[in-house]
Amino acid sequence: MLRINCPFCGERDHSEFTYGGDANIAYPELSAPLEAWIEAVYVRSNPKGPHRERWQHSDGCRLWLIVERDTLTHAITRVEPARTAIPGLMK
Repeated sequence: MLRINCPFCGERDHSEFTYGGDANIAYPELSAPLEAWIEAVYVRSNPKGPHRERWQHSDGCRLWLIVERDTLTHAITRVEPARTAIPGLMK
């Protein structure tokens, strides 16, 4: 069972959260060509090991979080508010 430790609400089941995608993606400017948006939204790698993801605590405080999770074991090593997260940081 995957449990996420929300910094504001405490540890909760993942069913309270909504997955928001890869936190490492740098989205293009709004004026970017359609091809750039297709690449950013639909073309994905499937990493093995530690990975940064966006999750929203949709059934709780509703805040967006950055969750560092191992995609092989589902072990979560870090959870922080998205607004204070440093892009690309993994410890």
